[in-house]
Amino acid sequence: MAVKIRLARRGRKKMAIYDVVVADARAPRDGRFIEKLGSYNPNTDPASININNERALKWLLNGAQPTDTVKAMLSYRGVLLKKHLQIGVLKGAITQEQADEKYEAWKASKEAAIGGKVDKLTKAKEEARQKALDAETAKNQARLDAIKAREEEAKAAAAAAEAPAEEAPAAESASTEGEAPEASAEGEETKS
Repeated sequence: MAVKIRLARRGRKKMAIYDVVVADARAPRDGRFIEKLGSYNPNTDPASININNERALKWLLNGAQPTDTVKAMLSYRGVLLKKHLQIGVLKGAITQEQADEKYEAWKASKEAAIGGKVDKLTKAKEEARQKALDAETAKNQARLDAIKAREEEAKAAAAAAEAPAEEAPAAESASTEGEAPEASAEGEETKS
């Protein structure tokens, strides 16, 4: 029986989550499996990979073949490196202590790289949020300035309308006084 370590899909449409399972190669993708090793969620950034490393290593040492995607995930989690080091220990090339030291050094550097990526992503999100907030503040300030300018123009127009209006009645009264005798003179001439 050929045993594979592969993904089994679950989750809703366009939001898939995968289980990492050990299954017979002849079984359907989402069908019968021997053991569930963990889960994989590609919808997060970085993708969430939760695998029981010890059980995965046991299955690899027993001859289970991972699919390409699972192989990449096991490599990312360090299971394939641990398998490589364990084979070296079994062959007598290195001691178990040396293998453990190499694995722990790799694991520390990998965690630092993952932590750096997470920090970079959170910093980028914060900068984008701050940039959007600054742009919105600038836009609101421009609107307030435009409203103040319109109010000042309206006040100036009202003040200009009031000033000529005060002068206008005096001018109108002078012009009406001069026009009235003429009009009456014209009216008299038309009557005669």
